[in-house]
Amino acid sequence: MQPTVTADLAARPADAERPLLSYRDEATGERVDLTAQQVGSWSARSASLLRDGCGLGPGSRVAVLLPAHWRTAAVLLGAWASGLAVSFRPRALAGLPVLEPGGDRPFDAVFVTPERQDDWLEDVPEAIHRYLVGTGPGKLADVPLGWLDWSAEVLRYADVTPEHTAIHPSDPATVDGSTYGQWGALAREFAGMMDLRAGDRLLVDAAETEQPLKWLLAPLSAGASVVISANLDPAQRDAVAAAEQVTRVL
Repeated sequence: MQPTVTADLAARPADAERPLLSYRDEATGERVDLTAQQVGSWSARSASLLRDGCGLGPGSRVAVLLPAHWRTAAVLLGAWASGLAVSFRPRALAGLPVLEPGGDRPFDAVFVTPERQDDWLEDVPEAIHRYLVGTGPGKLADVPLGWLDWSAEVLRYADVTPEHTAIHPSDPATVDGSTYGQWGALAREFAGMMDLRAGDRLLVDAAETEQPLKWLLAPLSAGASVVISANLDPAQRDAVAAAEQVTRVL
């Protein structure tokens, strides 16, 4: 992971018109295909929301409890492009960090699906800015008092990454103190473990992992594209992989 990852996405010259990130829900038929430029655009909007809308910057802490999803990619990349420290709770992954909310200091912002809202209230009740992130198409129909719909709010902001203090490899990328440099190295190491290379297309079962090192940072570091499949029937995995021209399966 590089501090300039959102700008790097928009500048990718190879296969500019091909999807970098695809999301498909096998239960509803929803499909979203985003090029590198579009992923960069959504991530930049998210960065603008965090910095201009919430007033956050390097040293701020955000908590994220979201599944593998194209909106999750925008939230995480926007936060990291702004120099924020992120906390999330993925499924355990041997040999890699499993980060938990912690410490006495309140989080500056929290991002959570409506289904997990109560979970985060137990962990970060004093979060200043609270965003619900839906996993279905469009905006949320019902947003409780004290929360905002990320999908609606993010559209208020420009798709240009805001100016910010330079981010250094030694700056914390996560609330446990893991740095941008360390996470970049982990992403590249994991890409090597998965034998991911530029031009590969990775199929991700959204139910199997929430660890962004696996489904987001590793493939981006290798120059691979990603297909996220929600509600994937294992019996249909091969058919989905063939239809998406997948070269690797997570």
